[in-house]
Amino acid sequence: MLKQAHVKPFDIVLICGLILCSFLPHFLFIHYQKQEPLTNDNARYAVIRIDGKEVDRFNLDTQKNMEKTYHPTDEQYNIIQIKDGKIRVREDNSPDQIAVKTGWISTNGETSICLPHKLVIEVQQKNAKDAFVN
Repeated sequence: MLKQAHVKPFDIVLICGLILCSFLPHFLFIHYQKQEPLTNDNARYAVIRIDGKEVDRFNLDTQKNMEKTYHPTDEQYNIIQIKDGKIRVREDNSPDQIAVKTGWISTNGETSICLPHKLVIEVQQKNAKDAFVN
């Protein structure tokens, strides 16, 4: 004969507490991702690097719609598009098209990477420390 499991009141409190704690990382992430009011010091910039070297920097908050083509080598190209405070790789001739499939990025910390061309686009604040250090 099987014994019946007895649930004690403290067990319910403990389970509810653990469930609430499981949402803590989510709430912390939301808290730290809130956008601050835009000033010149915390404007969003798109930093374009090829082979680890910065080749361009665009202020996403003031830059009007534009397209620009980069040629990491004679056989490679990437067409970058900026529109409405967002940036993306619109077209490139890499075999896997990962950067193109990434689509638009606009939030601080987001990146779009085309590994075969060694092209990286990163959105960051003006005074943020570069993630890529040569």
